[in-house]
Parts: sequence; structure tokens; C-alpha cells
Amino acid sequence: MSSRILITGASSGIGQATAQRLRDRGHRVVGLDLRPAGDDTIACDVSDQASVDAAVAGAVERLGGLDVLVNCAGLGLSQGAGDPPGPDAEKVLAVNLLGPWRVTAAALAPLREARGRVVNVASGLAHLSVPFATAYCMSKRGLVGYSDTLRYEHGDALQVTTFYPGYVKTPIHQDSIDKGFGLEGLVPEEPLAAVAERLAEAAVGPYRRDVASTRAGTVNYAVLRRVPRRLVDAAVNAQLRRTVRKNPPQGGSPAVDRFVAATRGRR
Repeated sequence: MSSRILITGASSGIGQATAQRLRDRGHRVVGLDLRPAGDDTIACDVSDQASVDAAVAGAVERLGGLDVLVNCAGLGLSQGAGDPPGPDAEKVLAVNLLGPWRVTAAALAPLREARGRVVNVASGLAHLSVPFATAYCMSKRGLVGYSDTLRYEHGDALQVTTFYPGYVKTPIHQDSIDKGFGLEGLVPEEPLAAVAERLAEAAVGPYRRDVASTRAGTVNYAVLRRVPRRLVDAAVNAQLRRTVRKNPPQGGSPAVDRFVAATRGRR
């Protein structure tokens, strides 16, 4: 059976790949993106409620209703946790955390009418933080909380799934790489095609509350939810030391340089 699907962040990365897989399966998909690509994507700034309201209304009109919303739009800009939060941090929170809230609120009436599904794309970093991804980690942990609250308030008419992809090599990581501390080599890479296929299944397959993008992720996140945080911290610090000593970041900010020097000196 064909579903009517709205997906944000549909012009690149995971969103674009997932939208294509859903279309290939015969579903009707309209995308929202700040930089729309193709006739099936509507221009939308998810950090602006007026833009969201207009774009969602246009998408619902095109689709003739709405069965599934996939909140996939995301932004990854690097900040140090000891620096004051600036415009980059505010932008990440506006897109990654408040964006899904805005879009879901705008789409709530047709979703409830269809007894539909919302899929919020969080991250493995909702379970495990890393340095210099301060706003990103905060936004993805917060998005899990939003999913839970939405489920409590509207679970009578909606299914709410939280999706947890790992590290996928897409443009979202470029800012962190440019600033000297990317995730490559720190966490395992997941193929874009496999993640998109898994997200498509989360959107239209049998309902599941929480979905990781790989089997390994399913196991690892289950363990992380149960292991004492001090043990998680110890494991992360050990991995950071190995990564920094093997392939120290180059050309970073003073904060990154200080962190690298301190990490290399730890035992």
C-alpha cells in the first residue's frame, strides 16, 4: 500500500537517499529542504515557523493528506563546550532540535487524521557524546526527549519512532573536519545506502519505537543505556587517546590544539 510521506532535509545526505528509496518502493514523497532539488522538494527553512507552516501546507495539499513524517534535516557545526554558545550553536539547536518540533506541529492535524507515524532522526551521539560536537550532541539527546513527550501526548493517534544512525560520511561533518576534529577514525563508518534503507523501513515497515541503523548499533545502544556512565567515560577517553596518538588532528582551533595536547599526555 502506498503511503503519503513528507521528509525534511531531502536534498542531500541521508534524507535524499531515503526519499529515493521510498519513491522506488512506490510511495508518494514530498521533500522539504533549504535548497530544494527537483520538483518533489519544497523550499523550507525548518528554523523558521512561517516557512515551515507554508511548506508543510503545500506538501500536504500535493499529497492529499499525510501518513508519515520523517524529520531528517540536520546540521553539524563544531563548538567547544568551554566556549560561550554563539550563532553556530544556536543554528544547530534551531535546526536539529526545534526544527522537528516545528514541522511536527505544522503537520500534526493531517497526521492525526491519518493515524500516521512520525520518525525523528536522532543519532548514535544521543547515547555517546564526543568532544567539539557540543550543540549537536545536546540537540540529538533533546530530540529523543521530544519523541518521548510527543508519544505520551499523541500516542492515541500517532506512532512515534526515534531513529539512531551512526557515522555516515556526508557533508554534515565537513565543518568539524575543517576545524580539526572530525569523527572519522573515532567511530565506525556506516554505508549511506544501508542507513537509508533502514530509515525507509522505519518509516513504512512494522512499527518500532526505537530503531538503530545497524544490528551492531542496536546492541551497542542497548548496552550504553545500561552501563554505568563512569565506565562509558573511561571507554571514550581510552578511544580518544588511541585516536589522537595514532592520527592527531591538524590545523585545529586553539581549543582543539589544547585538547589534543592534554589527551596525548593522559595515561
